[in-house]
Amino acid sequence: MKTLVYAGPGKVQVQEKPFPELKPGQVRIKVHYCGICGSDIGIFSGKHPRAKAPLVLGHEFIGIIEETAEDSKKFKKGDRVAPYPLLSCGECFACANGIPHVCSTLKLIGIDVDGGIAEFVCCDENVLFKLDDGITDKAAAVIEPLAVIIRTMHQADFQMLNTAAVIGAGPIGVLTGIVLKHAGASRIIISDVDQQRLNICKEFGLETVNVQDQNLEEYIEQQTDGAGVDTVFECSGSAQAAAQMTKICRIGGRICLTGVHKEPHAVNLQDVNFKEQTLVGSRVYTKREFGQAVKYAEMICSDLEKVVTHIVDLKDADTVFDLIGDPKQSTLKVLVDCSMKNEG
Repeated sequence: MKTLVYAGPGKVQVQEKPFPELKPGQVRIKVHYCGICGSDIGIFSGKHPRAKAPLVLGHEFIGIIEETAEDSKKFKKGDRVAPYPLLSCGECFACANGIPHVCSTLKLIGIDVDGGIAEFVCCDENVLFKLDDGITDKAAAVIEPLAVIIRTMHQADFQMLNTAAVIGAGPIGVLTGIVLKHAGASRIIISDVDQQRLNICKEFGLETVNVQDQNLEEYIEQQTDGAGVDTVFECSGSAQAAAQMTKICRIGGRICLTGVHKEPHAVNLQDVNFKEQTLVGSRVYTKREFGQAVKYAEMICSDLEKVVTHIVDLKDADTVFDLIGDPKQSTLKVLVDCSMKNEG
């Protein structure tokens, strides 16, 4: 079968791999789509601290069960499923206290073990969620990042009619804006340096600020009569955002770190003190929240489909990171079509 393999920094290859063999308690999935995540981009660049070549990439995959083990009781052939991709140790403090999604040695499919950019994948059936007929494959492929947003909304304790600022209009930032819209935010301001991505945000009815042309702090101060927004979702992981987030958040407001900062950045902790702000982190999602994302994705299916801007066939997937890196392409969410239906 064909797979997309990370072969070293700046190099991926479409490679033939052996057909995966079922183990007890597993199902074999014929993969339809697998999304490209920011972590995959980090792996491709050679900067991910854990991913080692050779590695089959991909943790945002969905597909149809092609075969079940003899002892399978939960699923049957033909069921469409989305796998929960987190791998926890089950023994550390976090795992022992009911929060295994922040396991001290947390691993992921597609980062620490071979992933889902492949024609077929075998998964334990206890990590699978069945997809209803009401959601398309294209929208279902966005379930995993949607689960990230559900987690960050819970961590932010977001309330209906609150105002929000989202820093960063990548896939996570755009999805945050979409969920905020459906959650009843009274105002959503999203900022970025990429005008093409901000144009996509406008299609969802989001208020945009291009920080190359406007000062975000000044804009929010003017638009909120100096008060700032109720909640800030920091989705960029940038040093500038770390410095700005306390400035644009109101007194008593809440700041949620949705994006991962790859290195320490300066934060004005005096603002946190004097404005009595709450600063909270958010990391991936619980298994329950992943299940909630499966249900929620069906409710906002049409919006999720619009987030997907490009689809690449698996046979051509060795070019996918060139596509993402090309500023002329204006990619947002890129999927790899693993179904091989277009094979020659």
